[in-house]
Amino acid sequence: MSEHTTGGHTAGGAGAGAPGRRIRWGILATGGIAASFTEALLSLPADAEVVAVGSRSTEAAAAFAEHYGIPRAYGDWAELAADPDVDVVYVATPHSAHRAAAGLCLEAGKAVLCEKAFTINTREARELVGLARERGLFLMEAMWTYCNPLIRHLLALVQDGVIGEVRHVSAHFGFHSDFPPEHRMRDPRLGGGALLDLGVYPVSFAHLLLGVPDTVEAWAQLTPERVDAATGIVLGWHSGAIATLSCGFTADIGAPAAIAGTGGRIEIPDGFFNADRFVVHREGVEPQTVLLSDVSDDHERGSMRHEAAEVMRALRAGETESPLVPLDGSLAVMSTLDRVRERVNVRYPGVD
Repeated sequence: MSEHTTGGHTAGGAGAGAPGRRIRWGILATGGIAASFTEALLSLPADAEVVAVGSRSTEAAAAFAEHYGIPRAYGDWAELAADPDVDVVYVATPHSAHRAAAGLCLEAGKAVLCEKAFTINTREARELVGLARERGLFLMEAMWTYCNPLIRHLLALVQDGVIGEVRHVSAHFGFHSDFPPEHRMRDPRLGGGALLDLGVYPVSFAHLLLGVPDTVEAWAQLTPERVDAATGIVLGWHSGAIATLSCGFTADIGAPAAIAGTGGRIEIPDGFFNADRFVVHREGVEPQTVLLSDVSDDHERGSMRHEAAEVMRALRAGETESPLVPLDGSLAVMSTLDRVRERVNVRYPGVD
C-alpha cells in the first residue's frame, strides 16, 4: 500500500506522560536548539514549567527569558544550577561544553537532560555518568530518536521478527554547507566536524538495532583544520551483521535509513532521526507504510515533547535513568564515535 492509502497503520504518540506534579525546568544556553526545546515545553502547560534560563551572557539570558516569559534569567551557569526551584536542567550548549555544564548541574543536585552528542569523548561521558550514579541523580542524553514512538514501534517489529534476522543497517545524514573557517563546525577546539553533530545519529541508530559493534572501520575527508567534513563508517558484528553509515556537510544526501533482514526490509525514506513514517517490504506482500499518528505542522516540537515527557515520567517515578535512553547505551555510542575518530585521525585539543 502506498503512503497515501487510508489503510496505513499508525504508531501512537507518547503524550506528556501520566498527570502529576509539574516538573520545573531550567534551560542552560540560549541557542536555536534551546529555543526549540523551550517551545516544546511551553506546549505542555499541564506538565512542565520553565522557571529559569542561564547563559554565560546576562544579556542573552535576559532576552531569552523575556521572549519566552521565563521568570528568572542568569548570566552564570552556576546561578542557574543553584536555583532551588529548578527540578531538571536541559543542557543545550555545544557538545564541547557538555561535560562542564552538565557536571556543574549534577554537582548542584539537579537532574539533567544533556543534548547529543552526549560529550566530546568517552572519558567525559564516563565522568558524567559516574557523577550521576554516585549522587543518585537522573541523567539522560537527549537522543530524541529513541523517544520517537514511531522508532519504538519499528524496533518492536524488528524484535518480533517481522523482517527476520537483521543482517544490514544503513543510515546517512548529510547536507551541503560552505561553513567558513571560523565556524564552530570547523573548530577542533569545539569538537567540530560532521561526526559529533551528524554522525551521532546514524551510529546511535545502528546501536539501537544491533548493539555494540565488534569492529569499526572509517574513512573521512578532513577540512584544513583537520576535522571531518564527511565520514563513511562500516560497523561489523561477529554475527555477520554489518552497518554502513555516513555523515557530512559536503553533499545533500538527506537522512535515509534502511534495515534489511532475512525476511524483508524496512525503509525510512528521509529524516530517520526524527521519523514520521517507514515502509515495510516483505516478499509476496504489498509494501506497508506505517505512519506516526500525531504528526503536526511542527513535527520537531512534537518529537521534543516525547523526549521531555520521558524525562518527566522518569522523574515522577523516582528513576535515575531512562529505559529508552539508558546511560550505558550513551557510553557505548560515545565509545564507537571515539573509535571512528581514531580511525580517521581527528583529535580535539585539550581533551584527547
